[in-house]
Amino acid sequence: MKQDDGLELARARYGLFAVLASNLAIAGVAVVGVWRLDGDKAVIVGVLTAAFTAVSSMTTAYLGIKAVSNTARSIALGESRRDAPTEIAAPRTP
Repeated sequence: MKQDDGLELARARYGLFAVLASNLAIAGVAVVGVWRLDGDKAVIVGVLTAAFTAVSSMTTAYLGIKAVSNTARSIALGESRRDAPTEIAAPRTP
């Protein structure tokens, strides 16, 4: 494992942790908000809709950024491998 791989692994872990922590915080605030509203259904629907929107937006943004980052990294590594001289092994005959 190269140093770059370790850095990418740490970024992925801590990025996912940040998204999960923020999603849990949003869910916690929504639950407390619904609990404190004492049955006003219109406001409860608004709070839950806002919480769902925030959680789905945060998760989608993280996954989208991660996918683009992985794609860019694989393209960059593919080009550097293409520039490096490679040896082609002769086919084996039985």
